[in-house]
Amino acid sequence: MTRDRTLPITRRDGRALVVAMDHGRTGGVTPGLERPGRVIEQVMAGGADAIMASFGILKHERPAWAGSVPTILRVDGGVSLYRSDWLDYDAWRLMYQIDDALALGCAGIVTMAFMGSPAELDTLTITARVAAEAANTGLVLMVEALPCRCERIPDPLAPAAMASAARLAYEHGADVIKNYFTGSAASYRTVVEAAPIPMLIAGGVPMENARAVLTTVHDAVAAGASGAVIGRNVWQHPDPEGMTRALTRLIHEGVSIDEALAEVRA
Repeated sequence: MTRDRTLPITRRDGRALVVAMDHGRTGGVTPGLERPGRVIEQVMAGGADAIMASFGILKHERPAWAGSVPTILRVDGGVSLYRSDWLDYDAWRLMYQIDDALALGCAGIVTMAFMGSPAELDTLTITARVAAEAANTGLVLMVEALPCRCERIPDPLAPAAMASAARLAYEHGADVIKNYFTGSAASYRTVVEAAPIPMLIAGGVPMENARAVLTTVHDAVAAGASGAVIGRNVWQHPDPEGMTRALTRLIHEGVSIDEALAEVRA
């Protein structure tokens, strides 16, 4: 099935754990990311398949571990959280070009698709443009396809809304889709079936404990997801390396939640 194809950011099984580290470009000082290089060392030791980060982190930190793990550059953006709340943007812009990602030696790029947001057209235009420009470069395009609460989307986590956002990303040229888990394997299966390309769930806000994180990823993979893109639930945990190892074993080896949890020291 097309969804299981191998990409530069996945292993041979077509699955991936991507650790996201692009939070500071909108949030500024972000607990856990004070020393990005140290976080990268920890998640690499835990077996992360790829790192997704801002231009600044890749520019300053990547020379120390170039070639050791695939990287994904966030190429778009909006104002900071000091100006607008997450998912409540009225404008969005392309910040970097395909050549910038290639110059950094990236394996992929990532853009947003805010369905239902005032910035929806901005994000779809950016995604379409980047998809076309990256088509023959070998870069993987990940699209973070998220429904936004509005009159026509009363519940952004509703499976139908998440599925439509995924389909929009696919239609505009995504190679991989990042989105939120909809609460159950049965409901998320509807989302996975909306587009025949790999789908990775986002870690989102910090969960109550490691078991909750592992359970969410386990259920998403059971529904057909190809893995996860997780940030705060890895590097804000007391044991980032253990959390990374637990998630990689869950995603790639299919171990139980309890077996994966045994990798975490706190």
